[in-house]
Amino acid sequence: MNNKTAQEKKYDRIILILSIVLPLAVAALFGIKIDLELPVFLPPIYATINAITALILILAVVAIKKGNRKLHERLNKTAIILSIVFLVLYILYHMTSNSTKYGGEGILKTVYFIILISHILLSIAVIPFVLITYVRAKLGKFTEHKKIAKITFPLWLYVAITGVVVYFMIAPYYIQ
Repeated sequence: MNNKTAQEKKYDRIILILSIVLPLAVAALFGIKIDLELPVFLPPIYATINAITALILILAVVAIKKGNRKLHERLNKTAIILSIVFLVLYILYHMTSNSTKYGGEGILKTVYFIILISHILLSIAVIPFVLITYVRAKLGKFTEHKKIAKITFPLWLYVAITGVVVYFMIAPYYIQ
């Protein structure tokens, strides 16, 4: 029997829509090129945002383990905001610049593509996990929040860290 409140059902619909629309919108925007020269080179900026997000996620776990729920909440909200900023900058870069091809060879090329593909797939998969985890905390369902957070945290951390790794692996091949 489904005992969900109207508010929970509303959040479920929003999570479902965002989990589908965001990846589709990103894919669609990749097909749009605008002739605009950006005043800054974005990849190191959004790689830095990924690194900061990873650090904040770790600090959020430390905060909750120390019983500091308020700090935990603030850190996670910050990580969500940083992820949104990352996404906007990432889309903006790819709408204004040609994709950079990885120039490495051999085993490094294989490693690069394994990391890149897992990063892309998990960056899509983590969206509903982050949203569900956030909503469960917002609704005060902390037992359920904790259960899904044990899945969300390592997925989100992996996505943030591999974003930085991908940047460093492809950085030598950027044409500025």
